[in-house]
Amino acid sequence: MSPVLLFSIVVVYFIILLVVAWYTGRNSSNESFFIGNRNSNWMLVAFGMIGTSLSGVTFVSVPGDVAKNSFSYFQVTIGYLLGYLVIAFVLLPLYYRLKLTSIYNYLQTRFGVASYKTGASFFILSRTLGATARLYLVVNILQEAIMNQFGIPFWVTTLVILVMILLYTFEGGVKTIVYTDTLQTTCMLLGLVLCTIYILHTMDISMGESLNRMSQQGMTRIFFGDPNSKLFFLKQILGGAFITITMTGMDQEMMQKNISVKRLQDAQKNVVTLSLILMVVLMLFLFLGGLLYLYAEQLHVDVKGDKLFPALALNHMPAYMSIIFIVALISALFPSADGAITALTSSYCIDILGINRNAGLDEKQRKSTRQRVHLVFTFIFLLFVLVFKWISSASMIGVILTVASYTYGPLLGLFSFGILTKRRVSDKAVPVIAVVAPLVCLLLDTYQSKILGEFKIGLELLLINGILMFAGLWIFSKPSEKTLL
Repeated sequence: MSPVLLFSIVVVYFIILLVVAWYTGRNSSNESFFIGNRNSNWMLVAFGMIGTSLSGVTFVSVPGDVAKNSFSYFQVTIGYLLGYLVIAFVLLPLYYRLKLTSIYNYLQTRFGVASYKTGASFFILSRTLGATARLYLVVNILQEAIMNQFGIPFWVTTLVILVMILLYTFEGGVKTIVYTDTLQTTCMLLGLVLCTIYILHTMDISMGESLNRMSQQGMTRIFFGDPNSKLFFLKQILGGAFITITMTGMDQEMMQKNISVKRLQDAQKNVVTLSLILMVVLMLFLFLGGLLYLYAEQLHVDVKGDKLFPALALNHMPAYMSIIFIVALISALFPSADGAITALTSSYCIDILGINRNAGLDEKQRKSTRQRVHLVFTFIFLLFVLVFKWISSASMIGVILTVASYTYGPLLGLFSFGILTKRRVSDKAVPVIAVVAPLVCLLLDTYQSKILGEFKIGLELLLINGILMFAGLWIFSKPSEKTLL
């Protein structure tokens, strides 16, 4: 496949994004950048959030993981559904009642300034690590498929892509992203479906026959019953539920789009619709993963993991399929990166700098501050992607879920304690507890074989982290007769 043609496709795709950004970002303000003037269409938000929820990691890592863990990821998907229901009927009513621009304002209302800034800081840390890990994976594929042929170094490729994202998010923010995410999700899902159809047609087998062949090789198993295994169904379902509650419901990037919808009822429809569509889409990704391994076996190609899909699409499929793969891949890349940079900018400006609380700043000064922060986070993304390039060799979906277990646990404990109890917490103790809980989890995870024997900790590490945070808050709190939010 000609790298010049692939590069041209990327350029054309980006120009389309710029046109959409120009059209939607006209006359934008801080309000439209942060929450889209609370006037986003819920159907567009729901559809666009599919791309944000999946990202390039799902596009590459979930199919690549099928040979190792079969269809066990669908257990996590069931948990996602439960988590989305909690978001729709517990968290969203709270956020809408308080009319939040940043969801971490709730922590200030409930506990105090230290808790508020602790929650925002953990979001900034977690989203920065998670988003740059996702970005690294896709940029690395584009580097190997296209840029290496031109002798362009990895850091230049990363910089160019980040500048692209910066250009179309700089003015419009959430107002623009709602539309660009819809476009990109469409391209990504079309790529998924077309790749699946192509392999079925090329191998001349039906869906039923392909499933039978996958089953014979042990790739279609969904539920695992060994309690000691990381794949035990209760661990996976509970882990998936709490990952969704934290990585979506307590994450400014994801909720920023939800609270940009005008009515609570529409935001709830958005979340429930998203959860149902995701179950179908993720099952299709798993099915595609099985197909890719069957196809690789037929071609005698020995590639596994994250490299499987790119290797087959770019080297063992016709040119038009390579183009479809690249378009789908960059469509998976941009929603996870553009939304993250925008949300991090919003959280830092609102939660850390407090530009909305500073009455001495006019709209122009707030906009100038927001744009400078946007530039800084773009540079930070560049640095972290280069770090991942230097150190990473593992499956990126495993890296991201591990990072989430440590960084979202304190948020889970904070929000749960605030919602489920009426106790008053020592606000100054919250940052300390939020640091200690993940450190205890790190020790437990590192020495789990000595502490727990054959029992293996999986996704439930996030829940353990949240429980430790909750317990610490309970210790440093007092009963209160006053009804709190």
